[in-house]
Amino acid sequence: MELELQPLNLPGIDATRRPLVIAGPCSAESEEQVLTTALQLAANGIRIMRAGIWKPRTKPGGFEGVGEAGLPWLRRVHEECGMLTATEVANATHVKACLDYGIDILWIGARTSANPFAMQEIADALQGHDVPVLVKNPVNPDLELWIGALQRLNNAGIQRLAAIHRGFSSYDKRIYRNPPMWHIPIELRRRIPSLPILCDPSHIGGRRELVAPLCQQAMDLGFDGLIVESHCQPDCAWSDAKQQVTPDILEFILEKLTIRNDLSTTESLEALRRQIDEVDNQLLELLATRMRISREIGEYKKEHNMTVVQTMRYTEILEKRGAQGALNGMTSSFIRDIFEHIHEESVAQQIEIMNK
Repeated sequence: MELELQPLNLPGIDATRRPLVIAGPCSAESEEQVLTTALQLAANGIRIMRAGIWKPRTKPGGFEGVGEAGLPWLRRVHEECGMLTATEVANATHVKACLDYGIDILWIGARTSANPFAMQEIADALQGHDVPVLVKNPVNPDLELWIGALQRLNNAGIQRLAAIHRGFSSYDKRIYRNPPMWHIPIELRRRIPSLPILCDPSHIGGRRELVAPLCQQAMDLGFDGLIVESHCQPDCAWSDAKQQVTPDILEFILEKLTIRNDLSTTESLEALRRQIDEVDNQLLELLATRMRISREIGEYKKEHNMTVVQTMRYTEILEKRGAQGALNGMTSSFIRDIFEHIHEESVAQQIEIMNK
């Protein structure tokens, strides 16, 4: 996947230092709140301030941001604190207002990146401008939609691009507000290696106690930066209070991060990687054998006029293999996912037999 990209080249920011950190409140609520938070963050070394000016809400009636009235507050942050400023845009009107007020960085939210019409409108509004744009993953786990949003901006001439991983909407909210599904940003990195990727632990976790471990996990996976919600009085925040941390807590989290070097030599890993390759080959051979047996079962079912899916048998496999996985140090959900895919392919192979 080719995009014409340039480094973000943010004034006053050391591009070689990980992580790049963007922090600030979920919402700009008042000029005092914005300036107080900015001063505290700046005192702790944060150089980029984020604040939501327009806030998309799932249902009407909630706080939807202060709107354009908050943009002069961000300009004061830039002038008085020496910080770069960033905010979310969702349409061409937002883009124009931000450009008029000199906002340094724009980001596209998850609801907007999922809408190709909205993305094209924003791309058209940015034509001819050189401003860094960060694109959050769509709310649904669709890598192609994420890449498509980046392509639309790139086609409009925006080359200072980065992605923000903020997790994906799901009914399963036992741990995370938006489960991370780390394999999706990892695949994005594989396809577009030069694209910087930031992690949004606030929206993934949904609770402030999850921010620190998610920051560390993002660093362990080689992410380039973090965008964290930080508020001078998070318990009083008008939106997303539970997931915001104070600037001092954020400083503590960042100080405790272990930043691993992804450029170190891998010579000592080669023997272990060869073992992995050999095991992978064995897995593929075993899967091929399993599919051959599945096709034979399909022939039997066809001869005896049986349905392809045997629900009780499928349930037995999932339960038994999940328990076996747990005994061998793997999560039952991981094993369940694997066998769901195996079963899906087995069914497809048997249906092909049935239709011959």
